[in-house]
Amino acid sequence: MNFGQTIREYETEILDYLAELIAIPSVSHPDQPLPGKPFGEESARALESILSKGAELGFSVKNVGNYAGHVSYDCGEGDYAAVLSHVDVVPVGSGWETDPFTLTEKDGLLYGRGVLDDKGSAVISLFCLKALKDHGVLGNRSIRCIFGAGEEVGMCDLEHYFAEEPLPSLSFTPDGEYGICNREKGILHFTLETEQDFGVIHSFTGGYVANAVPDTAQAVVDCTQEQCERLQQAAESSGEDYTLTYDAQLGRATVTVNGRAAHGSKPEDGHNAIMVLLMLLSRVFVPEQLGKLPSFLAAYIKMETDGTSLSIAQSDAYSGSVTLNVGILSIEEGAAKATIDIRYPVTASGEAIIETICQQAKEHGVFYQTMENLAPLYAEAESPLVTVLSEAYESVTGEKATLYATGGGSYARCIPGHCVAFGPLFPGEPNRRLHESGEHMDKELFFRHAEICLEAMYRMIQIDL
Repeated sequence: MNFGQTIREYETEILDYLAELIAIPSVSHPDQPLPGKPFGEESARALESILSKGAELGFSVKNVGNYAGHVSYDCGEGDYAAVLSHVDVVPVGSGWETDPFTLTEKDGLLYGRGVLDDKGSAVISLFCLKALKDHGVLGNRSIRCIFGAGEEVGMCDLEHYFAEEPLPSLSFTPDGEYGICNREKGILHFTLETEQDFGVIHSFTGGYVANAVPDTAQAVVDCTQEQCERLQQAAESSGEDYTLTYDAQLGRATVTVNGRAAHGSKPEDGHNAIMVLLMLLSRVFVPEQLGKLPSFLAAYIKMETDGTSLSIAQSDAYSGSVTLNVGILSIEEGAAKATIDIRYPVTASGEAIIETICQQAKEHGVFYQTMENLAPLYAEAESPLVTVLSEAYESVTGEKATLYATGGGSYARCIPGHCVAFGPLFPGEPNRRLHESGEHMDKELFFRHAEICLEAMYRMIQIDL
């Protein structure tokens, strides 16, 4: 039998602890740091929880400033292998049918915020360490489970971790799909801002994070009764899901639209509520009335997800097309700010894309600011890492592991050439609502992933480099 099947001995323990971890609402808040807790209270609590569980299971642990930490099985000398996962989660959003912070099993599915991204895989990797230790497995190197507390907000968590700790010789992050993701698009996060840009929009709110398609947006608009009626006609004819109220005394309309959430790397799978609302407003109000930033977004982004009107659309055979998502838009007291997520092909230049956007923004009085620009990732198909993971996957499933590209960003970027995304989703699975309401995993496939994870960890510590 494959050693990976050993993880089945720990199914009950895995689910029990997963329920504990999911109960911690560990949305990371880098904008609300606390002393010694750079991403806020709850992400630090989740990190401490899993490290404490590792210590309870008899392993050595280390917390690096509540940015990240590790649980280590010292089963070999010299270098080490690693599995990298994270315990922070994206905001809950709306539309849940179960409590997002209660692990709920229903019809063979496991529901809860983080069960897929990435607490489920984090807990599995921890118990894979336990399986290795309980069965006395030794190897050519030690192995760590590294847990981050700020992956969803830019991955600076591992920058801090690896400033103190050496890089692993080979590693994977179970934060993607099977087979093996050896190509990741570049990721560009940036803001567009204007100040004292007074127009008819009194306030606008939409979105929580750059890397999720917003499922709701609301605007309060100064307008006449006639303009309000035109806005309602535009909304009716669009077929969008909306509500509209008018305060005649204040001369203000409040418009709310509902879209469909999706991961920011696949904006085409969602329906961006921010852009839906801006496009509705642009059918009634001219650019001078909307303001510089709203009119720029409506003219140069529209409902497109490939950057065509922004003049940045491109693709390659290795990783596909540019994707673009307006993740956040806030307008208040004349100040407007949008946060945008772009994923670009592995052969594209992030600097060229930035230059194009900057030029167009400048021409329209909009200020551009880069938040992060993560270079694309490529790992050789013949590398020892890809080879050993391929063998582990085939050993458990009986099928060859395909190599693929993604627009998603993973911890693999923190260890170029020595880390890839590997699981937990299997080919052909339906939408498990990653970054959406109702996030879930199939329970049986969850434990099939656990088998592959353990088999891969077992082989990584044995391989000669």
